[in-house]
Amino acid sequence: MPEDRAAEPVTEYVQRVNRRIRAFDHRHPLLWDLTLTGFWVLAALVDGTGDGWRSVAHDPGVPVGLVLVLSLALSVPVVWRRSHPRGALLVTLPAALVSAWSGAALQAALLQLLLVHHIALRLPLRNLWWAVAVVAAPTCVSVARYGDSAGSWNQQLGSQLVAIGVAALIGITVRTRRGYTEALEDRARRLETERDQQVRLAAAAERARIAREMHDIIGHNLSVITGLADGGRYAAAKSPDRAAQALDAIGTTSRQALGELRRLLDVLRDDDQDGTGPEPELAPQPALTDLDRLLDGVRRAGLPVRTTVKGEPALPEGRQLTLYRVIQEALTNTLKHAGPDATAHIELSYGSAGAATLTVTDTGRTAPLPSRTPSGGRGLPGMRERTSLYGGTLEAGPRPAPEQGWRVHLHLPEESPQ
Repeated sequence: MPEDRAAEPVTEYVQRVNRRIRAFDHRHPLLWDLTLTGFWVLAALVDGTGDGWRSVAHDPGVPVGLVLVLSLALSVPVVWRRSHPRGALLVTLPAALVSAWSGAALQAALLQLLLVHHIALRLPLRNLWWAVAVVAAPTCVSVARYGDSAGSWNQQLGSQLVAIGVAALIGITVRTRRGYTEALEDRARRLETERDQQVRLAAAAERARIAREMHDIIGHNLSVITGLADGGRYAAAKSPDRAAQALDAIGTTSRQALGELRRLLDVLRDDDQDGTGPEPELAPQPALTDLDRLLDGVRRAGLPVRTTVKGEPALPEGRQLTLYRVIQEALTNTLKHAGPDATAHIELSYGSAGAATLTVTDTGRTAPLPSRTPSGGRGLPGMRERTSLYGGTLEAGPRPAPEQGWRVHLHLPEESPQ
């Protein structure tokens, strides 16, 4: 374990240097190609102008001028090893054949293996078949002309094929590694995109939920306050006590609305990210046990409400909240649109396994649908969204003739077994 920790900085250093070299190569590919090619050209010329090539040549008497020309012909095409590896290999073939036939046996011919590596790295693998034939052809020519002077023919050809195989295998390995890395990067990009989409969808769903809650809190309480204010104005001249009661009810309803709104905003605020700020004041969501308080406020606003309940309430909190909000929204719409002398009737029937049926009717004037759901409003859409969460159905519209008024009917089916 200590050795691994000691070797880790060296590995990181090598990786960092490798990334820098790759980045430089990506920005300046021609400069890197010219540098590498210049190195191999210089090595070939040094070998050709000196006597090093004669130590492995079959015929040391080959003219030096021919050796220099062959050295350049075998090394210069390396500059196109990445852009045109197939063409570069074909260009070196005549020089390699002449080198083998003349007996020079220049070691610069080994640069063909570099071209084979790039063919395996960049081109379809079917190109390797003819590339092997091109690189092995000079060895066959050398064996045919000079026999076993450099070793048995199977040894010469076998060594060449092994070298070709190693070069091709390295190219395939690097190619596979690059493909794997690109696949990982692509997957990471797709996961990041999906994550951003999920965040946007979650934010949109949360905005819709907040809009529903704000609408239910503000819309209902303002409607009640408006009804109380209108009633108090009419009662002020004849019954000051009734006007004072209306003002007290307005104050109570306003404080209740402000409290609910403040709790919602405290939960949503994000200015205390470090957790050092005070905890927001929390309260449970309304349930059917709060229905009496809701109806009392509506009655104080001037809307008589009757209730009929069948069965025993045994609903989960989410279903109770749905019924509560639908009743709240239906009564709010009645206060807004039903006109004077209207009454409302709530019929609530509980079934088994969380099933429930709710009908809210009023006797006000039958206003057209647009007046009950103003453009851009969230009343009926919000009720339908809440109902659809539990697979329920909601119908809202005028009551059939000859009856007057509006009807909202909701049905929640039984809960599916888990």
